[in-house]
Amino acid sequence: MPIVELSGIKVDVDEDGFLEDPACWNEALAAAIAKVEDVTELTPDHWKLIYYLRDYYKQFGIAPMIRKLCKETGFPLKMIYELFPSGPAKGACKVAGLPKPTGCV
Repeated sequence: MPIVELSGIKVDVDEDGFLEDPACWNEALAAAIAKVEDVTELTPDHWKLIYYLRDYYKQFGIAPMIRKLCKETGFPLKMIYELFPSGPAKGACKVAGLPKPTGCV
């Protein structure tokens, strides 16, 4: 498993850049990962989505389905792609420190 350094923070990631250990996540690390995902600034809408994903993962051990994510956050899918250009599974889950979701390419 590769180790990467993001803004001075060293973390273990899988071959796709997802954190190996979601417990090592923090807001500074999220901001560093966001830059790699072409998100220059994390707004309150970003944080709402990030914390929803983290809370859901803590409760169920998986990332939520896209339909549930949109319904629970109130964000239409188009807006989620505006917030995270690489998408809800790849970009948002990666920034939230979740493991790579099943079915994510």
